Amino acid sequence: MFDFFSARRPDTLASRAMIATSHPLATAAGLDILTDGGNAVDVAIAAVAVQCVVDPLMTGIGGDCFALYAPKGGAVKALNGSGRAPAAATVEALKAAGLTDHIPQTSPHAVTIPGAISAWCRLHEDHGSLPLDRIFARAIGYAEDGFPVTPRVAQDWADNAAIVGKDPAAGVHFLPGGKSPAPGSRFAQPLLGTRLREIAAHGAKAFYEGETAAKMAAHLQSLGGLHTEQDFHDARDQAHWVTPISTAYAGHDVVECPPNGQGLAALLILRILSKIDLAADMSEADRIHIHAEATKIAYHHRDELIADPESCHGLTETLLSDEIVDTLAARIDMTHAGTPALWDEPEHRDTIYLCVVDAEGNALSFINSIFHGFGSTRFDPTTGVLFHSRGASFRLIDGHPNAIAPYKRPMHTIIPGMLCKDGQAVMPFGVMGGDYQAAGHAAFLSNVFDRGMSLQEAMDAPRSFAFGGELQIEPGVSEAAREELAKRGHKLRLMTSPIGGSQAILIDTQTGMLSGGSDARKDGMALGF
Repeated sequence: MFDFFSARRPDTLASRAMIATSHPLATAAGLDILTDGGNAVDVAIAAVAVQCVVDPLMTGIGGDCFALYAPKGGAVKALNGSGRAPAAATVEALKAAGLTDHIPQTSPHAVTIPGAISAWCRLHEDHGSLPLDRIFARAIGYAEDGFPVTPRVAQDWADNAAIVGKDPAAGVHFLPGGKSPAPGSRFAQPLLGTRLREIAAHGAKAFYEGETAAKMAAHLQSLGGLHTEQDFHDARDQAHWVTPISTAYAGHDVVECPPNGQGLAALLILRILSKIDLAADMSEADRIHIHAEATKIAYHHRDELIADPESCHGLTETLLSDEIVDTLAARIDMTHAGTPALWDEPEHRDTIYLCVVDAEGNALSFINSIFHGFGSTRFDPTTGVLFHSRGASFRLIDGHPNAIAPYKRPMHTIIPGMLCKDGQAVMPFGVMGGDYQAAGHAAFLSNVFDRGMSLQEAMDAPRSFAFGGELQIEPGVSEAAREELAKRGHKLRLMTSPIGGSQAILIDTQTGMLSGGSDARKDGMALGF
């Protein structure tokens, strides 16, 4: 029985349709479209457009997008809406520009040509039903008339005020009066509203061609970028459908987008976990340790091998094979924190997610991101577009699979997920939080299947994340578990800000009932009818 004294909320239930997002205004916008007869694609685009306005440090039209779409009774389709590097981008060119071993977040070279609008328009053209002006109505209204800043958005805004203020144009726009907006204050983005009106009227070409594209290219060039108007023009149709990848876990198929996304890392963690008996009564320290060790192994492979699909042929089949997974799982020592190595032993030295199930039974798992908080922080005051920082994922190492190159896509952290049973989609799900997402997918599903938790319980459970030589833990992890983990050699870092967020909608294939959850770490909610 649910503990109503826990200060948590139970799963949301609905019998016909549901949307779950990390922002209440986005959820409300999606529900409005659902009740107006819109389908899953219409709903997702309406919700993400709102969130691009009301949660500007997490997502925007200057970012990228991935989606998994499952039409009722049909196979899951994956949409890659990630942007490509400019035609002139090479390792040599960036090193000549003064960069050495990495691309900083705020560098103009961290900006690949945004893919989000290409993805939205591809989804809408192929599967949408309502016109874009109807779908964008709420977002345009909030952009032009203003919106109330919610508590979590205000906290994140304040946490990132110093870095966004370093870009003069972004500082003027996002820090009115020299400070971040307080919770409950009103903020508007009228230029963003104009962009959405143009896209509603003319589709993707309104963003990638003509005056808007010319202005964006000129602004990035003024910062030292290699972007040209032709790069934007070539990117109009860059979003494309690809074949998803999957692995089995707990009697289900977990479906992810293929590389260049890190969905392969999530599947590798799950494959490793499937080799271990994760009993429901396992100690907290043991469970966290196993997840940490599996995460370190998977992320080591992610960072060394995952890249644009043209640069990592056959990687999915290799990494998920029984031989490799057995070898990697055997490396986990329950008594000591390990150092990961590649399977063949060579030595090498912010985001929003939402999901929808519509009245027809179509399911959509959808993620849109500008990567870091406020992305690259590079804001074009002539168009109102804040550019993402996804190119910071590229390597500046000749011969590396993820080395920057003309028209190449970088390794991506944003990953929508879809759970299937007997060939039918039963749960769109996703986890926000940058690099955490692959580990988050595995932890969420393990909570549901190995610990028997409801969706909301699985989301709200205390989180941990092994990354960058540390084991990040939330305050909800017990003192006893912390002590034991430290004894095993984990370098603990107690987080002062929550790790990620998540949403999910579970379809009961027998009754048709929908159960939804939205992470309490964010402002959002799941709603349906």
